[in-house]
Amino acid sequence: MSTVHQRQIGIIGGGAAGFFAALRVAELQPDWQVTILEKSPHVLGKVKVSGGGRCNVTHHAPYASHLLPEYPRGKAFLKKVFKAFTATDTVAWFEQRGVTLKTEADGRMFPTTDKSQTIIDCLLGEAQRRGVRVRTGHGVQSVEVAPHQFTVTHTQGTSTFDASLIASGGYPKASSYQWMLASGHSLVEPVPSLFTFNLPHSPYRGLAGIAVPQAEVRVQGTSLIYTGPLLVTHWGLSGPAVLRTSAWGARVLAEQGYQATLQVKWLPDTSEEELRQHLQRYRSEHGARLVAKYPLFELPRRLWERLVALAEITDTTPWQELSKKSLNRLVEWLIRAPASMQGKTTFKEEFVTAGGIPLEEVDPSTLASRKVPGLYFAGEVLDIDGVTGGYNFQAAWSTGYVAGTAIAKTN
Repeated sequence: MSTVHQRQIGIIGGGAAGFFAALRVAELQPDWQVTILEKSPHVLGKVKVSGGGRCNVTHHAPYASHLLPEYPRGKAFLKKVFKAFTATDTVAWFEQRGVTLKTEADGRMFPTTDKSQTIIDCLLGEAQRRGVRVRTGHGVQSVEVAPHQFTVTHTQGTSTFDASLIASGGYPKASSYQWMLASGHSLVEPVPSLFTFNLPHSPYRGLAGIAVPQAEVRVQGTSLIYTGPLLVTHWGLSGPAVLRTSAWGARVLAEQGYQATLQVKWLPDTSEEELRQHLQRYRSEHGARLVAKYPLFELPRRLWERLVALAEITDTTPWQELSKKSLNRLVEWLIRAPASMQGKTTFKEEFVTAGGIPLEEVDPSTLASRKVPGLYFAGEVLDIDGVTGGYNFQAAWSTGYVAGTAIAKTN
């Protein structure tokens, strides 16, 4: 008597996208064997460190149209993916499994426990219940494609699958993608996204930790201008305004070798004319006050004092003695403060890559390869990346879900 072949599904990569795809296949096809191969000793490493260890699961977005503008690359592709699974579906998915998410003031969503382990435990528990095999320490070295079969060679030997999903994440070097390109796919050159700016000669040295709720960052000689919260760090500048600039300017800044002249507008909602009028009015009303002693525009005291000093105004100068030249310099430092970027630093532990498998080589309705039948892609291995705020995880959950659904429909 012949036995019925148990369909074998191989998931390469034990991150958010890989897990979501594996769980979806196992949910729809409980008799199939789904195996996750992860090269690291632990799965869901990025989930662990995200959001300072709290895991920024997604972003509050009732409609997909609220998500799409936050993806420098992959917007049109994701528009189709999000029709099948969006942020509200992510929230519901976790809540159905006992994990409640909360929304913070800026729209980011975290588990109410404020612990990334809550998300990891949920995914691992679901994998155990669904019979998904999780194999760590299985770094994939090659994938051999034959009709209706994939032979995956990894550091522990070989495994054979009827269908395979690559959800291995983004890599900083093109060489790391070579094993998956042997199947006939090409590559959009990877470059870093979501990084902070190094300012070795920072005019704000010694002010680490100072933040403003809104500032505008401009990269001179480019069209890059982004506004948002800005943070002074030990090495330069960070915060959403910088991270958005790095995401949208990932390729431009890479081409420039991460050398650029920046301009910071500390008062993004104030025009130069409005600023001058305000300062002149203040001078006439409070002439005896020392310029450095009374911060204006609700700027942090230490930042105001530094900007005044950079404008070459002494600590003992009262407003009534402020020269026109000094006032002009102060205006410049408030709305066109220069800084020289010389290098970058990865944002915390959250490395994100712009580049990967070209989207035209993948069907957005199934995440199936257009070149290799039975092969699928999901997550950051694709040329998709979002700004900080839960958008990269949402792309991972959604592409993983869609891929898993499609795989489960194969024969």
